[in-house]
Amino acid sequence: MNRDGLESALARDDSTSARAALAELRAGADFELFHSQTASARQLWDIWSHRHQVMLDTKVTPRPGLAKAVDRLHAAGTAQVYLATITGSQRRFTVFLSEDLIRSIACM
Repeated sequence: MNRDGLESALARDDSTSARAALAELRAGADFELFHSQTASARQLWDIWSHRHQVMLDTKVTPRPGLAKAVDRLHAAGTAQVYLATITGSQRRFTVFLSEDLIRSIACM
């Protein structure tokens, strides 16, 4: 996946985190797609929903966009997703991409 492809996938995502990630990407942020493997959205939901609940239980402020990302991973069910990271000047983003790499399922 190239920069243009990732920008296009993020542009289809209306979440606040995706818009912020897209802005960082367009400003020249580094990105990496972990293309060697996929995971089911359900598996990722299990992991991230648990992390989110632990943060809430321990009064740790969750990452921006985490709650919405958890909801979207749940909605994606058993779909296979790729992970990408965008490291910008202000923060680091995790992007969950559809198996065909054309849309962002969730971003945090």
